[in-house]
Amino acid sequence: MQLTWSHRLIALGFFALLAIFAGPAVAHASGPGESPLPAQVENQVCLSCHSNKNLSVKLPSGETLSLYIDAALFNQSVHGRQGQRCTACHTNISGYPHPPLAAQDARDFTLQMYTLCRQCHNDQYQKTLDSIHAKGLAAGDRNAAICTDCHTAHYVTPPDQPRSRIPQTCQKCHSTIYNQYKSSVHGAALLDQSNPDVPTCIDCHGVHNIANPTTNQFRLNSPQLCAKCHANKALMSKYNISTNVFSTYVADFHGTTVELFQKQSPDQPVDTPVCYDCHGVHDIKKIDDPNSPVFRENLLKTCQQCHPNATANFPAAWMSHYIASPEQYPVVYYVNLFYLVFIPLVLGGMAGFVVLDFARRILNRFQKTGRA
Repeated sequence: MQLTWSHRLIALGFFALLAIFAGPAVAHASGPGESPLPAQVENQVCLSCHSNKNLSVKLPSGETLSLYIDAALFNQSVHGRQGQRCTACHTNISGYPHPPLAAQDARDFTLQMYTLCRQCHNDQYQKTLDSIHAKGLAAGDRNAAICTDCHTAHYVTPPDQPRSRIPQTCQKCHSTIYNQYKSSVHGAALLDQSNPDVPTCIDCHGVHNIANPTTNQFRLNSPQLCAKCHANKALMSKYNISTNVFSTYVADFHGTTVELFQKQSPDQPVDTPVCYDCHGVHDIKKIDDPNSPVFRENLLKTCQQCHPNATANFPAAWMSHYIASPEQYPVVYYVNLFYLVFIPLVLGGMAGFVVLDFARRILNRFQKTGRA
């Protein structure tokens, strides 16, 4: 450990003062109803050495692990503002010199320490155990994300303030996806306009219990993820977007098939398209963007992904999630209106004819019986 003799003496002096003056206070505070020793006193002792930017330790791997803590950033963090004491996490530290590190490299040290988060955040920790990150870690991927990779160890701040921090955190591992997202209609609105309504990574993937997005179950559930926004009338009205986008999908052959598989065979693969097959995943564009796969000139190519024999007339039959009206697809609207009137009249007329014929036959029978 790179520590000057002056810092060693300061540390020993602080620990000695802590033992002399704070020791009785700790013992006194151990009784029921008593307040513990203020964290500021304890943390000041720790920071007397760890505020040294050159403080570090050499690990067996040859890596240099920095032991520097920025006191100002720590005090501004969630834990610092709450008065969290250093030894609440570093439970094996009770004096100086400290116990030697057992870590072989820097990542090994992080993996040994992060499980301490469960002491206060057990609910969140338990959720992570079912996540794709935890499964990757269990399978031997040492780079799979853990608590401190997202929240940091000493400078924890509210993860959604500002909200753009959420995708920027995910970017540390998923930079390619982030670059797609930031230029999408959702990402641009969040990062460039600070729009609070657009989805971030966690709105689709979850926070701590992040599921594997490559599974059949995730695919079948994906329309419901889109529905959280696109079936919300109050939210969509702010942007003049119709909720028919979702309802018409659910009502057509594609959506109905997906719903049936979701309820009856969630683990079975299905090649019926879901929302992101047509609109994209992280790089979703506005429908009037020439680069969008659902832009009118690009529709044929998009449809041919599933219908390779589709011709130029094939996408013309699609009403773009609209419900036919006098303004949108008027021919379809008036044909539907014609049949809406014509079919009840025909069936009603036929039913009336049958009823009248039956009544006439009964009446004729009574009349013959009376004459007899």
